[in-house]
Amino acid sequence: MSSGVWIAVIVAAAVIVVLVIAAVLGPRRRSRRLRRRFGPEYDRTVEAASNRKDAEQELTDREKRHEELDLRDLSPEEKQRYDAAWTHIQEQFIDDPGGALDAADRLVTKAMTDRGYPNENYDQQVADLSVEHSRPLGRFRAAHEIAARAGHGEASTEDMRVAIVDYREVFAELVGVDHGDHHSTSHHQQ
Repeated sequence: MSSGVWIAVIVAAAVIVVLVIAAVLGPRRRSRRLRRRFGPEYDRTVEAASNRKDAEQELTDREKRHEELDLRDLSPEEKQRYDAAWTHIQEQFIDDPGGALDAADRLVTKAMTDRGYPNENYDQQVADLSVEHSRPLGRFRAAHEIAARAGHGEASTEDMRVAIVDYREVFAELVGVDHGDHHSTSHHQQ
């Protein structure tokens, strides 16, 4: 064989090796990126799906849908109104835990809507939130489940308190306020 043929064979072999490496490493890179972005939601989605590829496709679809949403930050005035509403909910909890929990659920939903998240149904809310707010998503699910039980009279006051705390974390991230530090500081100064 001539040297030109050998060079062509070597180049073809090198291209094939590069393609095989890309085929092997590409999905791993995608998995790492999705795991980093979605955190525990990645594992939950993989566990619920029939296989990893389907789960990762679902997460990728969530990203695509999220990119199409017209999301916005709240104005300082809106944040202040939301913060005041949350303070009222916490005060309401003392006398009416169930009413406060229901109000917290509605306020989180309103904050989502005002930020531009569609209010289609709970499952879609979770999917949409998972892209940008994956960290508190487990707490959102837990709070929502307790709120549903409370609606049927099946949640204790302690359960409802836990749900309020869980909603507070989601609320603070959605609205862009730091409730934990703000309220703990004001209570220490009183």
